[in-house]
Amino acid sequence: MSSQAIPPPPRRSSVSHKRGLSASSRKSSVAVSENGSANGTSSKPSSPSSAGGERTVKKLRLSKALTIPEGTTVSDACRRMASRRVTAVLLTDANALLSGIVTDKDIAARVIAEGLRPEQTIVSKIMTRNPIFVASDALAIEALQKMIQGKFRHLPVVENGEVIALLDITRCLYDAISRLEKAAEQGTAIAAAVEERQWGNNAPAPTFIETLKEKLFKPSLSTIIGDQNRVAIAAPSDPVSVAAKKMRDLKVNSAIVATGNKIIGILTSKDILMRVVAQNLSPELTLAEKVMTPNPECATLETSILDALHIMHDGKFLHLPVVDKDGVVAACLDVLQITHAAISMVESSAGAVNDMASSMMQKFWDSALTSDPPDDYETHRSLSLSLSPLACFSCCSVANLGAFSAIILC
Repeated sequence: MSSQAIPPPPRRSSVSHKRGLSASSRKSSVAVSENGSANGTSSKPSSPSSAGGERTVKKLRLSKALTIPEGTTVSDACRRMASRRVTAVLLTDANALLSGIVTDKDIAARVIAEGLRPEQTIVSKIMTRNPIFVASDALAIEALQKMIQGKFRHLPVVENGEVIALLDITRCLYDAISRLEKAAEQGTAIAAAVEERQWGNNAPAPTFIETLKEKLFKPSLSTIIGDQNRVAIAAPSDPVSVAAKKMRDLKVNSAIVATGNKIIGILTSKDILMRVVAQNLSPELTLAEKVMTPNPECATLETSILDALHIMHDGKFLHLPVVDKDGVVAACLDVLQITHAAISMVESSAGAVNDMASSMMQKFWDSALTSDPPDDYETHRSLSLSLSPLACFSCCSVANLGAFSAIILC
């Protein structure tokens, strides 16, 4: 979240903190601006009734936000975050107003990589001011899209003018996976319908139909890994401070720990927070191999985006190393990159189905128009006015995607 540069808004748009409440029941009240955001960014959550069965943010397993004064030292903040097993904390100023947020990324990039001493650094010096929030009745997928657009993993959740929780992106992964699987199922059904309409039940599936199913609805990770992909590589003997600098310079939140071309571990900003700063270890004297996660699960370039999401969701981790056919590191993707790819795929699949199906049907009509009509043409013509169950199903599937003219299939 620290990567987002947002100009400070007027103080009235900040989130205030109620006094006199016990630590267990404490909530933060927010003075929401007219456009519904703490920093002037428009936020218009949809009504749960219009979600078509999709979950709202409030239905997710939310965690109570950890809130501390902005005068707290980084070392103390990290110890409190570690005790709660969270990677983000909300900060309040002297007037009990929410002033910012600090995440594990801030700790790694703004403290350790900069050579600052955690016990002497105040969290207000490294916080991201005036964080964007999300309403509790917003759809989970909308919260996910906010995170993707802003490139951050945490969102304060507001209900009736109060901060009731801090949402982590991992809580939204199930919804992203569900959307992706639904798109794949609908897209495959459409492709099958067009295939049967053109070639019949017994004809072998053409190559481009298989390509449509695999590439369009189940694209691999290779489609989102470009030539400019950045991977921080650290040696096992590198101090944590050196690994953190490599991560900062490449603007990533993890470093692959490798010997030659062999991956032996991964060091993330969460590891630096939990295993180094919170444990009062020296970043300059602690080696990467001592605090890394050894033998991380890896994906290949052929792994589908959907499978990658499942791996991260099931394993409860935020970074996924990707290797090529020779086992050499090709990338280290984080949850934001993969989720963004998944959402983009769902949004673009409708148009792609339309283009592919239109191309296929054009070939069909080109072939039909160059052939002589059969003797019983009028009989066929009258029969064609009746819709088959498959055509009806196809039209419904297409309508759900908001693409592909139903007239083409009918």
